[in-house]
Amino acid sequence: GREVIEKALWLYYAFQKSETPAWAKAVITGALAYFILPVDAIPDAIPVAGYTDDLGALAAAIGMVSLYITDDVKQQAARKLKDWFGGGTAEEPS
Repeated sequence: GREVIEKALWLYYAFQKSETPAWAKAVITGALAYFILPVDAIPDAIPVAGYTDDLGALAAAIGMVSLYITDDVKQQAARKLKDWFGGGTAEEPS
């Protein structure tokens, strides 16, 4: 679950950057909306499989807007994850 949240935070912080173009913000908005809306292809209540479609939507969006997911964006996400959960991120051991 933490990896999914990390990817969502990447998109969230990339969205906030003024240099992220409108088309990229639209992609990010769609992916984050799919992530938070309770109705999706595989219900989140299903153990393990429930978040695979969410991760797929986030991964597709990340692939499309990867130029705007800078090291600064990843560091902001890592700090937020540490605030929420303690320790390191999925890519950065504690």
